[in-house]
Amino acid sequence: RVAEGGSALDPAVVSELVGRHRRDDPLDDLSPREREVLELMAEGRSNQAIAERLFVTLRAVEKHVTSIFVKLRLTATAEDHRRVLAVLALLRA
Repeated sequence: RVAEGGSALDPAVVSELVGRHRRDDPLDDLSPREREVLELMAEGRSNQAIAERLFVTLRAVEKHVTSIFVKLRLTATAEDHRRVLAVLALLRA
């Protein structure tokens, strides 16, 4: 198979490896609303602007943002800006 330009790996194994990577993507854990909030964050909107856009309270947006940070495994540190890291995760997907 290799001499003919094919792969030495069984196609089923390759499919499983690719599928496993996709299942491990923390973005897949986001709810549709969390994904929407993250996309608005990527547009540079503040929590207040997101709340106004989605017709929800500021507190609701804050809860979504906190949940996004947890699901993306972004812990609070003095050096890192979780909001930026969350947006980068979205852009890399």
